[in-house]
Amino acid sequence: MARHVVVIGAGIVGACSAAWIQRKGLRVTLIDRSDPGEETSSGNAGSVSPTAVLPVAMPGMLRQIPQWLLDPLGPLAIRWSYLPKAAPWLIRFLSCANREQMWRTANGMRGLLAPVFECYAPLLDRANASDLIRREGCLYVYDSKEAFEADRPMQDLRRKLGAKLEDIGESEIRRLEPSLSTKFKWGIHAPENGLTVNPQRLTKTIAGQVVRDGGRFIRAEVREIELRPDGRQVIHTSEGEESADAAVIAAGAWSGRLAALLRDKVPLESQRGYHVTMADPAVPVRRMVNWVRRRVFATPMEMGLRLAGTVEIAGLRAEPNWRRADILVDIAKEMYPDLNVSKVTRWMGHRPCLPDSLPVIGPSPRAPGIFYAFGHGHVGMCGAPGTGRTIAELVAGERPQIDIQPFRVDRF
Repeated sequence: MARHVVVIGAGIVGACSAAWIQRKGLRVTLIDRSDPGEETSSGNAGSVSPTAVLPVAMPGMLRQIPQWLLDPLGPLAIRWSYLPKAAPWLIRFLSCANREQMWRTANGMRGLLAPVFECYAPLLDRANASDLIRREGCLYVYDSKEAFEADRPMQDLRRKLGAKLEDIGESEIRRLEPSLSTKFKWGIHAPENGLTVNPQRLTKTIAGQVVRDGGRFIRAEVREIELRPDGRQVIHTSEGEESADAAVIAAGAWSGRLAALLRDKVPLESQRGYHVTMADPAVPVRRMVNWVRRRVFATPMEMGLRLAGTVEIAGLRAEPNWRRADILVDIAKEMYPDLNVSKVTRWMGHRPCLPDSLPVIGPSPRAPGIFYAFGHGHVGMCGAPGTGRTIAELVAGERPQIDIQPFRVDRF
């Protein structure tokens, strides 16, 4: 069994991994170039939903893509200058838009996401921070009968996988969320879903508890991972070296570079996401609301009302296109006509995405003592605690409680 474990990456996946490893009685060190929760996890939409099992690439998507791409502010955009580099990933992504892969992804994700509240509970109880997760349910809303019926196969698939979903009409939508526009006359209520009121504080709280319980946090950039003949790893950083018995790579969209250093090639791409947060929204919102046609989520948070969504393929270095954030303000006003938008902050971050929407969780087949925990795409907050528990079990030499075969790094 490893005695000292280094976790590279202090986002929500890295923080949960470190916390669960520490619960196994192991010494743990977190390393990140930024403070915990300062990168992608800070801008998350906040969904904590065990039903979020479906992949991004779905059957029938190919027909919709031309329409999306013609709209520069639509739910999907590609920076054309980045297309040559993104093309191999996009081809793999589109090849996953079939029923066989859809079921494979959904079944794998069901095992990972089903225990999300169970896996968060001990970490938040330890930090006296259970208030960070609310189980208020989630609404999927539709502004036309056609949109509602078009989405029915997807919701029926979730039901087949065990999700509790209730079809509701206009009066029930009004009762649950009276501030919503009256244009939403069709809806689905997912009572078992939840949210975090502050994704960044959630991440910082878990990482902070790791340090309070004897772990360490080093703010540094990882430059190289050296595998020693004795089975130990030496992590070379901008602040020096750190020796470990095992290392976990949980660096989000930047994990692909680290895996490549170890000769594990992973088709990881950034699906850039945007959000806007309206402070003092002046309308009551109790639960997360997904406007399905627009592919955006509205989430009530400590900081205000957050609207998040859209996908942009532009790599890790391109400047943000803030028009994609600004359109979210217009969508927010459509959803909540009385919304106050006088105080708005904008954000862009990098979702680490694999073509089949399954993360990489498990040991490296090429580098002994290296474990991977990245690629959670749109469901980082949902998948992090289950991933952390699984990684801790593997590092401790235990049999994991979930089947990790769907998440193998060498599946591509």
